Amino acid sequence: MDVKSLRYFIAAYEGGSISAAARRCHVAQPSISTALAQLEERLNTPLFERHRRGITPTAEGHRLYPLARQVSEDLDAIGRLFRTPPPATPVRLGLMRSLGAHRMTALLKEYIGQGDNLALTLVNPEERCDARIIGEQDLAPGEGFQPIWHDSYLLALPGGHPLGLKATVELGALDGLPFIWRHPCAAMEQLASALSDTGVRCQVRARLRTIEYTLGLVAAGVGASLVPAWPEILAHPDVQCRPLSGLDIHQTIGVAYPSRQAMPALDPLLQLGRQAWEAAGRA
Repeated sequence: MDVKSLRYFIAAYEGGSISAAARRCHVAQPSISTALAQLEERLNTPLFERHRRGITPTAEGHRLYPLARQVSEDLDAIGRLFRTPPPATPVRLGLMRSLGAHRMTALLKEYIGQGDNLALTLVNPEERCDARIIGEQDLAPGEGFQPIWHDSYLLALPGGHPLGLKATVELGALDGLPFIWRHPCAAMEQLASALSDTGVRCQVRARLRTIEYTLGLVAAGVGASLVPAWPEILAHPDVQCRPLSGLDIHQTIGVAYPSRQAMPALDPLLQLGRQAWEAAGRA
């Protein structure tokens, strides 16, 4: 079985479209389509359903994916085992809090895998670093910016809360509402400004830094909070999320880097950011 076809399959599976796989693998779209067709013929089963907006894995595609990933990772490991690595390239990457563990882990894994023997050190974005993953509103003069994700924010309520019966929640309904506050958080600052303008005051029951801990307290019934609409949050069984009426809170998160100082070790990270942004249809 052609290993290249498996890698094209992985890229198509993770990217959700032939075009995203082509950009990631730096080949033309027909090359991806041909490889997938040959793979389906070899396995005698369809791996994707094709539709106007992209592709969706079939049940057999879902079965193949973890096996293909394992084969690809094993081959990469064998290659590294018998290759004399070049000197490690140090990269200090500043990370803002509350980026989302799942998506951030996936991004860093891809970056390390595509980078040339990186010695990656993660620090707070206020410390000395070569690049930062931050909200666009926190850009410093002289920094370029490659967007990765666009986060919209919703009101998170404990399961069974009466406000969960509403399709949208009026800002005035937050008056006296037990609330979990996060700091630092640009979205919370937007909410604080809106509350101040309307004279609404929540009952702050806790002040935290991370979304994960905040979500746990919301699920426990300690109070409501403001959270990004990540799939894992929307799927939480003990939390219900509702939009705030008339209040659109969002932020764009991406890679901030020195615009006048080229650093080749950052190129794979910027490319991954472009791919994620394009895959979300925001290019």
